[in-house]
Amino acid sequence: MLPKKIPAQEPARQEGNEFFKGYLSMDRSHSPMDAGTILKKYETIVYYILITLFAIIVACSLGELIYILYEALFVNSPLLLENSELLGIFGYFLLVLIGVELLATVVAYINEKVIHVEVVIMIAIIAIARSVILLDTVNTEPLDMFGIAAIILALCAGYFFLKKGGLSRQE
Repeated sequence: MLPKKIPAQEPARQEGNEFFKGYLSMDRSHSPMDAGTILKKYETIVYYILITLFAIIVACSLGELIYILYEALFVNSPLLLENSELLGIFGYFLLVLIGVELLATVVAYINEKVIHVEVVIMIAIIAIARSVILLDTVNTEPLDMFGIAAIILALCAGYFFLKKGGLSRQE
């Protein structure tokens, strides 16, 4: 035979200040001053400041590119560009393009909370292409050229495997 259940006694309620009763029974996991919430708000503020500063840098770089192009085409020697001027303009153009891509990557990270590896590898390929375009082959050591070639091969292989593996989009 099973023992008889004894009814549980209700704890004695203490009468007191209503504020403390509400505070002690409150679920604090959704409190507006939660540390995680504060950290997320701080992180968002930092991201927006970074985006604003980056947009200013890209806009100033674009303005400088336009000025350099205007100077090279119309002021110094009308409609004639030397090889060094042309390479400098291409290098600056690619620098502005890298800035725009990095800005788009930061914005995509804020919106989707995902880093797009494909875009990051493409930015790295553009950056190394810029350095190859601006490379002075006369004064560059052969070992440096082999290093740049290894970086290009590694980036291209990474991009190839990323595309072949279908990992460019996370679902």
